[in-house]
Amino acid sequence: MGKGQQQDHHSDRLSGPIDRRTLLAGTTALGAASLLSAPAIGQTVPAAGAAPAHTLPGRGEFVVRGAHVLTMDDKIADFPAGDVHVRDGVIVAVGASVNAPGAQVIDGKDMICMPGFVDTHWHLWTSMLRPAMRADDPKKTYFPVTFALGLHYTPQDSYLSVRLGLAEAISAGVTTTHNWAHNVRSPAHADAEIRAMRDSGIRGRFAYGPSLGMPNEEPMNIADWARVKKDLANDPLLSLGICSRNIDGNNTKRGAINADMAKREWTAARALGLPITLHTSGSDSIQLLAANNLLGPDVQLVHPLNTNAADWAILAKTGTHYSTSPLGEAARSGQMQFNDMMHAGVPMSISIDNVTAEPCNCFGCMRMLQTINRHRSGGKLSLTTRRLVQLATIDGARDLGLADKTGSLTPGKRADLILVRTNAPNMIADGDPYDALVQLAQPGNIDTVVADGRIMWRNGTFTALDYGQIKREAGQALAALKARAKWA
Repeated sequence: MGKGQQQDHHSDRLSGPIDRRTLLAGTTALGAASLLSAPAIGQTVPAAGAAPAHTLPGRGEFVVRGAHVLTMDDKIADFPAGDVHVRDGVIVAVGASVNAPGAQVIDGKDMICMPGFVDTHWHLWTSMLRPAMRADDPKKTYFPVTFALGLHYTPQDSYLSVRLGLAEAISAGVTTTHNWAHNVRSPAHADAEIRAMRDSGIRGRFAYGPSLGMPNEEPMNIADWARVKKDLANDPLLSLGICSRNIDGNNTKRGAINADMAKREWTAARALGLPITLHTSGSDSIQLLAANNLLGPDVQLVHPLNTNAADWAILAKTGTHYSTSPLGEAARSGQMQFNDMMHAGVPMSISIDNVTAEPCNCFGCMRMLQTINRHRSGGKLSLTTRRLVQLATIDGARDLGLADKTGSLTPGKRADLILVRTNAPNMIADGDPYDALVQLAQPGNIDTVVADGRIMWRNGTFTALDYGQIKREAGQALAALKARAKWA
């Protein structure tokens, strides 16, 4: 059946216009290339394309029945009691009553069924450093610790740290991530991070960045970008971008290149068709990028702080995206201006940033944005709870260029979805579902996580990943890392 057609769930007869009792069928082919499956975490990292030792869950066929379905598709209504049919990784149909004979049934009663969260900026390589952090010791906060230990990372450290972060991502309902890898110390480190993403079964982009401490006058490993792009060319889940060093001098340890170096690197990235992402906080950086004609729809900026209306107009005109990381940004100096930017026409999305000081909590990110907006504007800048859920799902997919694959429960898209329990003490089963997600929900309310049709988390536990092993090996790697770095 073509997209936009409907089928009565009692027959094969096509009928009239779509309504809330309608089965909505997709058009894309149901078959898809299988994801490379996962090896056991050993003492050495296999090559990025090496044969796997273990398999991820199969895709199969299932139907979620009786959930409160939030499609996040403006052309498809939500269903207070609806079904979602998935086959071979594809959303086949969404409706109030879907015919799916022979499919495994997942009971959606007292559940919200919605797209998986889309994170648009996460330094996954830092994930295993969490035990080394101390909130009240200035020498052991994020920047001192990640710089001191990051200089000594092996490819195995990168692999284990990314695996650790992605395990948390899956448990928290993130099915797509932007791996912002700003410590790629060698091609082997890049391969290790990509392998960790593949082994975790998650969708996303690997943003190939510099290595910590590299001279600002030295270009990134441009030659390796083409190699990695070729490696990912036929990967159904992963794509490649680059993360640029700062160009405004705000953080010299992370790299502070000038506009000429930015032009050199960004020109090379654009020649390969690679999207670009950059940390910015403040007007000076945006004005410098604009003056050098570097902004555009292939650019994602991160951390919308301390900007002005003139900056927003430039960003909107050029189609430049912005990612906000609410849990970390709320502790920084200056104003979080995400809603001002949205009202000015700047495309926005939500990101985790890192999990060394805050958890992976997309509910908390939405709640923080709601709170900050109320505090700053007194409610003058409209920001509904549904709009916040859009930021965490379909808008993130648009930011990463994946809106044709994920971000909404649209027939024909890949099956990236989560079930959130509404009968927990902190939730409310019969209230507004968007209010519940933004104001009440926690990651612990997530019952089921499906990534590309694979059920990765069910009844509040992993179906395939051995989290005990992942955590244990990351801890062992951290101990060895601290010893090599002679870090007390």
